[in-house]
Amino acid sequence: MPKKLYKTSESESCNSMNLNEPVATYQRKVVKTSPSIKWNPNVPFHGTQEEWWEHFHRIEEGGFMTLDEFDHKFETWKREYLANKLK
Repeated sequence: MPKKLYKTSESESCNSMNLNEPVATYQRKVVKTSPSIKWNPNVPFHGTQEEWWEHFHRIEEGGFMTLDEFDHKFETWKREYLANKLK
């Protein structure tokens, strides 16, 4: 596979690589200027294996319920929703 060459402006030195690729431009302009955006599926996330495991463990700390619990809650909600719709 050929190595991808990134476009750089001529005024830049070789040490400061300011990529003109769409993802880099998006990260520079949108992500860094608006702190409310913490994660965007359109921007690739590159991390170490430890960072990924930490990410997964944070997700697993959230509130989970069994399938039976979910089915029961859904059926209860559906009954109430349909009963209110018929009134």
